[in-house]
Amino acid sequence: MAPALPRTVRAVDTDQLLALEQEAATCGFSQRLPVDWRQEHLAAEATHYLFPTVVHQLRHRPEVSPQWRCQVLLRVRTGEQVWALLDVLPDTFDKIPETLDPDSKKDIASRMEHAVTQREWAERMAADVVSEEVPRN
Repeated sequence: MAPALPRTVRAVDTDQLLALEQEAATCGFSQRLPVDWRQEHLAAEATHYLFPTVVHQLRHRPEVSPQWRCQVLLRVRTGEQVWALLDVLPDTFDKIPETLDPDSKKDIASRMEHAVTQREWAERMAADVVSEEVPRN
């Protein structure tokens, strides 16, 4: 039986998030960000937040099943917070210390609901770069 999905939010710094993303890449999880995007856009000294929302089962890959599909609130270099998904092994998530009080968790969950997605943010940034490169008459 799969471990029960915790109804909590955990805070991680950028190095911890990169380690979680690396574990997801090593395990071949589908919900993770590309390494080059992370390195280019994540704020180095930021706190990011994970909120497990779905138990994801892979019957064809029992060695990495179950996974917890987490909503992630990321702080990017522009100072904005964007929403993404990240698959995390339950044992790995359980090792992240519980550091947030209930009010902080509620606030973070609310910010997740209203944050733009990583994809929307990246597309907006790309469009801004293109508009800056277009010569004006």
